[in-house]
Amino acid sequence: MEEEAASGTWLIISLLLSFLFLAKFILERNKSNKNLPPSPPSLPIIGHLHLIKQPLHRSLHSLTQKYGHMVFLKLGTRKALVVSSPAAVEECLTKNNDIIFANRPKTLAGKHLNYNNKTMAFAPYGDHWRSLRRLTSLELFSANRLAMLARVREEEVHLLVKQLFQDCKGQQNLKVELRPRFMELSFNMMLRMISGKRYYGKDIEEEGKEFQILVKEMAELLGSGNLNDFIPLLKWVDFQSLEKRMVRLMKKMDSFLQKLLDDHRRNRSIKGNQQNNMNLNLIDVMLDLQHKDPEFYTNETVKGVIVAMLTAGSETSAGTLEWAVSLLLNNPKTMKKLEDELHTYAGHDQLLNESEATKLKYLQSVITETLRLYPAAPLLLPHESSNDCKVCGYDIPKGTMLFVNLWTLQRDPNLWEDPTMFVPERFEGDGGGGDDHGGVIYNMIPFGVGRRACPGGVLAKRVMGHALGALVQCFELDKIGNEEINMNEGVGLTIPKVEPLVALCRPRQQMLKVLSNI
Repeated sequence: MEEEAASGTWLIISLLLSFLFLAKFILERNKSNKNLPPSPPSLPIIGHLHLIKQPLHRSLHSLTQKYGHMVFLKLGTRKALVVSSPAAVEECLTKNNDIIFANRPKTLAGKHLNYNNKTMAFAPYGDHWRSLRRLTSLELFSANRLAMLARVREEEVHLLVKQLFQDCKGQQNLKVELRPRFMELSFNMMLRMISGKRYYGKDIEEEGKEFQILVKEMAELLGSGNLNDFIPLLKWVDFQSLEKRMVRLMKKMDSFLQKLLDDHRRNRSIKGNQQNNMNLNLIDVMLDLQHKDPEFYTNETVKGVIVAMLTAGSETSAGTLEWAVSLLLNNPKTMKKLEDELHTYAGHDQLLNESEATKLKYLQSVITETLRLYPAAPLLLPHESSNDCKVCGYDIPKGTMLFVNLWTLQRDPNLWEDPTMFVPERFEGDGGGGDDHGGVIYNMIPFGVGRRACPGGVLAKRVMGHALGALVQCFELDKIGNEEINMNEGVGLTIPKVEPLVALCRPRQQMLKVLSNI
């Protein structure tokens, strides 16, 4: 009996092994019948993960140089397509496959840092995402809303230069780390547009600084290339404790957001319905919608909108402004040309306003060229195909992650003359950025393109142009010493500088009267 049982067991094992080998043979045969894009040699289980280093955009750029502008990768259990040519970008995101690639892959970051994929950036394509997109487009990024809230943004820029001016008093040259200043500017600006309040006063400043630290850590985690997402076994052991970090971070973030909502509800109950529709901020609008449709506009959905707007709107703008000033300091002739434009058209009798800044072509070209060299999100956020499709003649399977490498695209020597040089003049012909004038140019898409493009691109360029213009109009900025500013890139979703920018700052003599009266 025992021998029969043993032989039966071996028979079952043999049949299972035969089935597995047959299944593998069929899969390999099907794979060989597919016309996949070029792909490097892979390893068992991990696929091409051993080829991926930090920062991710540079690592993928190296693969592109060897295998071309469409590279197919196996990242653990996931398939990935890396594209970096205008034709591939157009086919994936607008022309043929825009709906197919409108989805987002499910990740631990989406689950733990984005309310289980309920924020606009991480939500799957569908009714939920469309409702969030419609809400933010109408209530925050529409032309009418941008015009209404221009005064709020201008006040924050005024406060930036006022604080710098006060700190400069009594000093020949002020050594100033600019990133925290830019972060406070963009954070307070977005917070006022969303909630109607800003952070001021000692206690509240501390709370605001704590949130900035949370935003920075979130950007690092989002751009870290979490191995747990690609090798499911690692989730069980929480490799590198990333999941614990995410849970701990989001607990703090949620506490901040909940307090913001509670304070807002309390103030609304005190004020009653005194506000008219023109004075409603985004939280007011969402709370009204929550009253009408509580099943959709849950607290998590409302907080998800807030965290998406605050993190995306503050971290990206602050980082781009830091890169812009760094580039200008390393290119004194460009700085001088920008100073001349500001002095010619803005003068010295009053501070540059946002509307004037949008009309200064060279200033706008400086911002656009900065975004070309250092796009705020060099790989955008990954997309995922919901069906099999073809891209540039290649077969792309369902469930393939899509990475658009802007860093490669926007530095391609076949598309750009002197691609690594900082030359704002290249954009002067079309008013400072083809992506805003006369349709899409697929070799320059710093805010993405198609259905999942960043809806805040116009606002971001307005804010960054105004802030940079006002800063250069009011202050002489210089390097500390003769060495060039270090332009090495750090790790994160938003391409931070490895070394924070510290510059010398001195008020311009012609602007002293204006600065004294702010």
